[in-house]
Amino acid sequence: MLIRQRIVRQTLLVLYFLLSYDGVQGEIKLSKLEDLEMEKQLKLLNKPAVKTIKTKYGDTYDCVDFYKQPAFDHPLLRNRNFHPKMKPTLARTLQNSNTSAANKSLNIWLKENGCPFGTVPIKRVTKDDLIRQRHIPPPEGFAFESTLSNLATVQIPYDPNNKFAGAGMSATLWNPHIESQQHTACRLKIQKGSDILQAGWRVDPTLYRDTKTRSFIHFQAGNTHCFNTLCPGFVIVNSKFPVDVSFDTIQQRGDKKVWEITLFIERDLANGNWWLLYDVNNEQIGFWPQEIFTKLTSFANNVEWGGVAYSSPSVSEPPMGSSCFPVGDPAYDAYCRRLNVLNDKGQTVHIDKTNVRVTDPNHYGIMDEPHWRGAKYQHMVFYGGPGGFETLC
Repeated sequence: MLIRQRIVRQTLLVLYFLLSYDGVQGEIKLSKLEDLEMEKQLKLLNKPAVKTIKTKYGDTYDCVDFYKQPAFDHPLLRNRNFHPKMKPTLARTLQNSNTSAANKSLNIWLKENGCPFGTVPIKRVTKDDLIRQRHIPPPEGFAFESTLSNLATVQIPYDPNNKFAGAGMSATLWNPHIESQQHTACRLKIQKGSDILQAGWRVDPTLYRDTKTRSFIHFQAGNTHCFNTLCPGFVIVNSKFPVDVSFDTIQQRGDKKVWEITLFIERDLANGNWWLLYDVNNEQIGFWPQEIFTKLTSFANNVEWGGVAYSSPSVSEPPMGSSCFPVGDPAYDAYCRRLNVLNDKGQTVHIDKTNVRVTDPNHYGIMDEPHWRGAKYQHMVFYGGPGGFETLC
């Protein structure tokens, strides 16, 4: 019976994509009613701008008053005592570094140095974006198992009694060649039941309109799920660093210098909000309020790191990571390193034991090295693969 239900679900998913697309580019014709509905949605998503700024890559961001950002359209977040000077109570020890993610992000702006204090950068949404984003597939594990998503990940052995107050990683930035109806990503994933938080980088023309490597966040709260600020939920506090920033420096195979992103998701000890932090300086980007969850109102019990790749039924599997099978060399492989979690006491725990999951070993691979080259606290996970494309590795 279970197998039959799974087949039915998979068949429905395939039919959904076959019926959703009109041609290779996924073009769709809108009725007058649909067009009016989209106009309403655009007004809801694009808040009044105090100022409008642009990046070097042509992205337009509205500097929106902190109190008018999309997060506060959530019925559970109205009239909350949130403010732009909010500082979380976090257990993670702040560290100093000369390479701050916040400083790197300032280089993306064409003229300005980010948004003024008291405002937050929200990417302008167009009608074409809404039409294209209709075809964003459900995340893996949402509602049903998607056979169209491939994973090359490691995760902490599952125990319903696990109690994690956060997790982190450093990951190299790559730009695999992605075509329409595909995406590929590297992500940190924190979960309890149907509540899931994700952050990392991705190449996703359906979400972003281009094939640049960009940061992303994603949350799932029961039956609600979305990327970045496309639905109410994530409260931005940082006026300089967008949640969907484009990275201008990307790793190339054989590079001696490594280009990484470091990120953490951590639970506020005072109120249970889940904060997103970038770089070893713990640059505070924003938070998911605990009110929007039913399971993550307390601790998480599952953490996962690694790569994910997706393609629709009519398209070959996309590449992942460096687009090559890993060989165990950080100069040639995509990787996640310094895998760590926070326990329920707020103590940092460096991970030694993980379970490996590769859904399609013919197209993707993973190498799990808990103590790479004997270095303490240097858990390395090399991942990637060519997908269905010919590799020159």
